[in-house]
Amino acid sequence: MAKKQVQTIADIARMANVSKSTVSRALNDSPLIGMETKERIVAIAREHNFRINATARQLSLQQSNTIAFVTHAFHKEFSVADLFLLEIMGGISRGLYANGYDMLVVHVEPYDSQWIHHYLDSGRVDGFILTTCPHKQHHIQDLLAREAPFITWGAQLPNTMYCTVTGDNLNGGKLATQHLVRSGRRQIAFIGGPPHELEVQYRYAGYENALQSAGLQVEPALVTYGDYSNTSGAAAMQRLLEHSSAIDGVFVNSDLMAIAAIKKLRQMGRRVPDDVAVVGYDDLSIAAQNTPALTTIRQDIPQAGKLLAQNLIQYIQTGAVTNAILPVELVIRETA
Repeated sequence: MAKKQVQTIADIARMANVSKSTVSRALNDSPLIGMETKERIVAIAREHNFRINATARQLSLQQSNTIAFVTHAFHKEFSVADLFLLEIMGGISRGLYANGYDMLVVHVEPYDSQWIHHYLDSGRVDGFILTTCPHKQHHIQDLLAREAPFITWGAQLPNTMYCTVTGDNLNGGKLATQHLVRSGRRQIAFIGGPPHELEVQYRYAGYENALQSAGLQVEPALVTYGDYSNTSGAAAMQRLLEHSSAIDGVFVNSDLMAIAAIKKLRQMGRRVPDDVAVVGYDDLSIAAQNTPALTTIRQDIPQAGKLLAQNLIQYIQTGAVTNAILPVELVIRETA
């Protein structure tokens, strides 16, 4: 009795535990697919009497050679508050250009789920790069459900498989806090990004670990959060000072929030670093230009952008899922 015929490339992809693009290329005898993987996919197709439609095959292999850079919808022009996005976008653009791809910037609203269909099914793009955007986890789940090619900047969600590039957030939080402890600070506050983001949770874990290793207690009153914007950094610093006047150090999860926190400290009569030492995160170009120059945790943002581009293209071509963690380092300047 003949085997039941599978209906689509997606059926074979699920059986072989590979992407649809990998199945398409294997059935088209592409040299980009390893021989073992190719033979396994062809064997599944034969076993289930699968015959790929020639027209559909051509459509499935058509590429726009364009990647979508996905970020939040802007209701104003780019500003200094978007400096991280602009810097990582530069690295992505260079990585795509080196591989013969173009970049399309896609702005999405937090709860919009139609943008994937709009850009992918229409053939406008071959895949997506997600960076910092509200409800990113919601968008990731939508992309997984659609089996869309994508990669994200940030830590990988538990029990999932997709491509990621991120910094070593745990070590970054530890390095920042250890530096404050070694400089004699004992009332060290934490200003995080959005608390639901895994990167922020890892940075907090590093902060907590460093305090505990130094014999210091983690005080909930010294922990608060923002959204990476400069306005949220200033508001967070004000909240901390209103709850505890004894703060002598603060680890801030972004350079932009840190610079705003320093301005707020000055407005409230505190000297930096004499009264309160400040360590930021990212080492954006503005960090060294600040007065005083900002001590921070450096992430190689141009390299991160380049890897996001390269690893997504590799996934589109081969189906290889990669999770890259970039090292971070402490850059000591004047604020701590």
